[in-house]
Amino acid sequence: MDLNFFKKIRVLDAGMGQELLARGLVTKGTLWSASSLLEEKYNKLVIDTHLSSINAGAEVILTNTFTTRRVRMEQNQVGDLFHFANQKACELAVKAKELSKKKILIAGSLPAQNDTYEVDNRDKNIIEKNFFDQAKIINPYIDFFYLDVLSSGREIEIALNIIQNLKKTVLVGLHIKKNGKLPSGETITEVVKKYKNSSWLGVVAACVSLEIIEKISDEIKNLNIPFGFKANLWSVEEPLPVHRFNTAGYNQVGKNPNITLGKREEITGKIFCEFAKKISKKGATILGGCCETDSSHIKELSKLK
Repeated sequence: MDLNFFKKIRVLDAGMGQELLARGLVTKGTLWSASSLLEEKYNKLVIDTHLSSINAGAEVILTNTFTTRRVRMEQNQVGDLFHFANQKACELAVKAKELSKKKILIAGSLPAQNDTYEVDNRDKNIIEKNFFDQAKIINPYIDFFYLDVLSSGREIEIALNIIQNLKKTVLVGLHIKKNGKLPSGETITEVVKKYKNSSWLGVVAACVSLEIIEKISDEIKNLNIPFGFKANLWSVEEPLPVHRFNTAGYNQVGKNPNITLGKREEITGKIFCEFAKKISKKGATILGGCCETDSSHIKELSKLK
């Protein structure tokens, strides 16, 4: 993997989970995108969603492994399918790349190992095992890892040690709150200065609102590292962790998260691109979408390459 890859403008893919739901995925409990891996009838939906981003101009796609973290699988009574789901996600990403006949890269989505948008305060050994078990399955299929929406330096350090042992590079995705800090209270500067090592390809604001991205861009641009964003289009500026809004049991069809968190329908691809253009003028080179973005947003971003 070229360590200079993100030193010029690169376009990442759009969000996967919400797009699958929009395309007809029916899921129970909090499995969401993981359901598309466990039920064969939805496998093609995953491939098609990858292809829609690739055909729109994405140079990097993420494996659909955000909700295949062990804790989420166990909460939904399918912990025995942990290995199967993670491997299937990787195989479908590879299949999409092959079908596209394009020279795109595959990034292994390695998410926070407990809930999203909040600090994982569990015992270090538990977090380490969870990261390792998922990363080991993903590793053979990918070009680099993407730390997907992490909330503390402690979690980043644990994941980085595993990734280095697997001899892979990493794009670090930090979740940032409206105060400009990680949920742990750490600043972006503190995290980068403390944990950055030779495997880092860059750092992005991960599943963060447009307003927060703009607010923090001046800080990141001074850190001498490629930076950018995978922006969400939730209506709320600070999205809630799953346990604070989900009411569906593991065997029940739950509500789409956007019922609670909302969707910014007014942010069209062109508006998204204008925002990206403004941030790229500050030095951002890594441009992509997260929850509630789709290929129309990526198509416009690709015009900035």
